[in-house]
Amino acid sequence: MSAKIRKIATFTEETHIEGGRDIAPPTRKAVAVAVIENPFAGQYVEDLTPLMDIGADLGGLLGARAVAALGVTPDRIESYGKAAMVGENGELEHAAAILHPKLGAPLRQAVEKGAALVPSSKKRGGLGQDLDVPLGHKDAAYVRSHFDGVEVRLNDAPRPNEILVAVAVTDSGRPLPRVGGLTHDAAEGKDGLR
Repeated sequence: MSAKIRKIATFTEETHIEGGRDIAPPTRKAVAVAVIENPFAGQYVEDLTPLMDIGADLGGLLGARAVAALGVTPDRIESYGKAAMVGENGELEHAAAILHPKLGAPLRQAVEKGAALVPSSKKRGGLGQDLDVPLGHKDAAYVRSHFDGVEVRLNDAPRPNEILVAVAVTDSGRPLPRVGGLTHDAAEGKDGLR
């Protein structure tokens, strides 16, 4: 089963000043969002494989769009995250099926590598509700400067029988990081942690 996509949107965010200080180059984030029909809205279905397959398709599509929005090569991506919000007739497990088993591999291809787990969140919501997409370093989960998030919202989604799926990427960590820990430049990216 392929996704019935009603809408795709892409957003970018640049931070030029933080704490009264100039950020040069600015920190940048991009989020690509798809609004899809939930084929299992309003019913209990034991086998969620079709949603898992849709997740694989969306991981590649949204990952590539988010990278393109930043205008960088995939190897320049430093962190990533994913999130899904089901409309009122959906289950949280529908969001989990989209996000977890298969979305990660094509997203990792879109960002070249991605040794670390992809941070994720899921929720139920209605039209115009905010969806927070958590972010973490793509190759080393212990890089604290990249613990972050980005918010996305579409005024007309998700409808009761829809799922809003988001993939976010960055080409930097937070502006002015100073909580210590492993740095991006020191990360090895071999075990997904360091």
